[in-house]
Amino acid sequence: MTDTSIWQNDTAAPSNTAQSAALMESVLYEVKRVVVGQDAFLERILIAMLAGGHVLIEGVPGLAKTLTVSTLAQVLQGQFKRIQFTPDLLPADLIGTRIFNQNTSQFSIELGPVFANLLLADEINRAPAKVQSALLEVMQERQVTIAGQTHVLPSPFVVMATQNPIESEGTYALPEAQVDRFMMKVLVDYPAPAEEFVIVQRAIGPEISVSARASTEQLGEIQRLSRQGFVDSAIVQYAVDLVNATRDPSQAGLKDVVPYLTFGASPRASIQLVQGARALAFLRGRAYTTPQDLIDIAPDVLRHRLVLSYEAIAQGVVADHLIAQLLKAVAAPQRPLHRHVEVPQTN
Repeated sequence: MTDTSIWQNDTAAPSNTAQSAALMESVLYEVKRVVVGQDAFLERILIAMLAGGHVLIEGVPGLAKTLTVSTLAQVLQGQFKRIQFTPDLLPADLIGTRIFNQNTSQFSIELGPVFANLLLADEINRAPAKVQSALLEVMQERQVTIAGQTHVLPSPFVVMATQNPIESEGTYALPEAQVDRFMMKVLVDYPAPAEEFVIVQRAIGPEISVSARASTEQLGEIQRLSRQGFVDSAIVQYAVDLVNATRDPSQAGLKDVVPYLTFGASPRASIQLVQGARALAFLRGRAYTTPQDLIDIAPDVLRHRLVLSYEAIAQGVVADHLIAQLLKAVAAPQRPLHRHVEVPQTN
């Protein structure tokens, strides 16, 4: 196990992959002092933070989604904001607006809650399309323009948008083109009985306080280091082949899958598959990416980008089943790192 105690009070920026992985591991351990289980969910959030992406979270109420994000913000000393999306929400409630000051007879700009490091958009599908579009534009541009003035959002900036899968009344479905802006869609399931026992014990026990383990400045440096990780061209080609197989499964020998897909993933999926795999490798303490990193992250990156046909919906076929078939059909590269480990010959 990595010794994470050395990072408790150290504010210096990490200088290599091993130090960065140790720092992120200490962040993860500190969050897990409060949050029980949800290991995959926590890992995906950290991947999004390193890769500069956003996460769409789907799960029933009461699964500690808000608690996880707010605790992570405390550990990283970042600013956390939560917005409850409702049908009467306006774009100005998100990004901000101009306010007239009667004392000075001048307008001033009041910035909205999107100006935070970690933004939780709770039940995003309860807001109308105009509000959804305002948030998704902020996610893409990472800036807001109010009355001709541009305001840049703080860095890092990660949006965690939740939606409830068990209710459809009073909701507005996110258009596929907007959902594509999210790097990953993470499914949060019920905890195991043993985990739920610990959850109840912690809930009735004394309040647990967490300590800051890193800063946003350190996280920015870790982001820079993670993006220097080596990605072989064979892995990039593997990502492209996987995404192309979602558009035409017959090319991968999956003619039976063709009737279930109306549209496949966009080129943004290829980019974020590689970015997510590189960030996952970095969290695992490696400065190079393997095919397994990409395979592990593929369902989260692809599941919300596949537009299923009515036939698939009628037969109960879900995106994860199709992705599993694609991963079996598209061969992973056998020697993706041979150029990276070659030693130049000397005369």
